[in-house]
Amino acid sequence: MNTASQRTLAHYNEHAQDFFAGTRDHDVRQNMDALLQHIEGTAPFTILDFGCGPGRDLKAFSALGHTAVGLEGAERFAEMARAYSGCTVWHQDFLALDLPAEHFDGVFANASLFHVPSAVLPRVLREVHATLKPRGILFSSNPRGNNEEGFNGERYGAYHDIAAWRAYVTAAGFVELMHYYRPPGLPIEQQPWLASVWRKTS
Repeated sequence: MNTASQRTLAHYNEHAQDFFAGTRDHDVRQNMDALLQHIEGTAPFTILDFGCGPGRDLKAFSALGHTAVGLEGAERFAEMARAYSGCTVWHQDFLALDLPAEHFDGVFANASLFHVPSAVLPRVLREVHATLKPRGILFSSNPRGNNEEGFNGERYGAYHDIAAWRAYVTAAGFVELMHYYRPPGLPIEQQPWLASVWRKTS
């Protein structure tokens, strides 16, 4: 296993319960809506929650009537997500994915893809692209930065600005539909999260 993955997943496994308690009530409806409003066709949709953590958003998507499947690298999170959401959750390292081809209407990658080292990000994005149905939607939200990467404590992160992130995702075969910064309603310097929505086009 890649060292970045190994240390990051060990951290999440060790702190799983505290992480769940600290994030369970976060309001990410803006992000969920950004994904759902751009999916073509008639609901319910089949959604992959990429990096589902303990299952907060899986449960929310399922409550809206969608078929939500989780993917999680931390084994403890995967167990918690299954119990909390009642959804199928795949235990897979982001750097060793095994995804079905053209299966999902949308991929919801909320606070997850920034853990992928930039050296392998192009491959991971192509694998995400391949699991989406034609014209499927990718949503991502990552902590933004000036394209620095490395360990922050025990967690590995790559902190892209919009130009760099755009270059990676468009190279993987997506077209940008929108991007915005979070939390909403604050000055840009107080919005650490970069959210973006993309359509599979090639």
